[in-house]
Amino acid sequence: MKALIISRDNLLHAEVAAQGSARMPAVQLVASRLGLRDAVERVLAEAPELVILDASEVAPEEAELVERLVKHYPRACCMLLTRGPQQELLIRAMRAGMREVLPLPLVHRAFHEAMDRIEVETGVAHMRDGKALAFISCKGGSGATFLATNFGYALAVLAERKVLLIDLHGQFGDATLYVSDQKPAMTLSDICAQIARMDGAFLDSCLVHVTPNFGVLAAADDPHQAGTMKPEHMDAIMRVARQHYDYIVLDVGRQIDAISLRALDSADAIYPVLQLALPDIRDGRRLLDIFRSLGYPGERIRLIVNRYERGGKLRLADLEQALGAEVMHTVPNDYLSATDSVNQGVPLLQLSRSSPVARSLADLVEVVAARRVPESKGLFDRLFGRSESEL
Repeated sequence: MKALIISRDNLLHAEVAAQGSARMPAVQLVASRLGLRDAVERVLAEAPELVILDASEVAPEEAELVERLVKHYPRACCMLLTRGPQQELLIRAMRAGMREVLPLPLVHRAFHEAMDRIEVETGVAHMRDGKALAFISCKGGSGATFLATNFGYALAVLAERKVLLIDLHGQFGDATLYVSDQKPAMTLSDICAQIARMDGAFLDSCLVHVTPNFGVLAAADDPHQAGTMKPEHMDAIMRVARQHYDYIVLDVGRQIDAISLRALDSADAIYPVLQLALPDIRDGRRLLDIFRSLGYPGERIRLIVNRYERGGKLRLADLEQALGAEVMHTVPNDYLSATDSVNQGVPLLQLSRSSPVARSLADLVEVVAARRVPESKGLFDRLFGRSESEL
């Protein structure tokens, strides 16, 4: 979004420029004027999309210039910044159609919230109502992190959704390593320590961006820092995340603590991941009993069996009978492809798109995102069938 800023304050100019450049899409200060009269007398040849007026030094007799300024740029959104009550100026600004009035010194969170409203109003962006999907291991080593990270990537690429993955492992969280070789600049605990700054731009700046529409928020890398996180921090993060992402994938890990419990409470669907083995079934039953004691409705619990192979002594029917719940999805056993993906830190869909696991993830995306393709042709085949036939 191209913006004109009207201010004599160089520090404010730099502050707005820094905050604007951190947004997605960025706010670009393409021009500046030293005062209201200067802006009215020197009209830009190319009209800006946003006009930011610092009214700190606007004299009472200049108030009428606000209406003239707005008439010069009738399609631009206007933001008024003021250090104190200026009744005449505010009345003029409201009459002229200025809807965003912010106090100075500039509060970054208020600035970004105002920009969110402007972007929604102008159609540049829309406020989402994202769904939270929690992946949780029934037993250690079940593959929940592998599925959560690779499913998040598949959801972003195949269904073209904006996806955020939050690594909630209390210790030794390594979700980023499954899909990227980037080192996280910020972690979940860092965000919680600065929770007052929480808004869409700040959250986005803390992520490891695997693709333009898929980012990972890394787990706390210090157990001592993790101890400072509070459940209400999770509430604030989820509230902002739902507004800016279509899906929030939660890699819960296995430990249920105050933070992960708050995340599970807010999840629209919970995916317990287990393998078809007696230890997994035993721990899975304990986990489902916990969910029932917490009052989670059965339709929110969607079992996923990982590394599934037909013909074993244990059947899916045996598992469902033991757990008292239906299996929603199975992921076939493809150890070599999955191991290569993990070792290289590259999403399986990108590394081996024809593998059985990649196709299973594509099927899961179709179910979750409700992106069924006509004529019974799967989403994965529609997107990749052509390139595969050319290999």
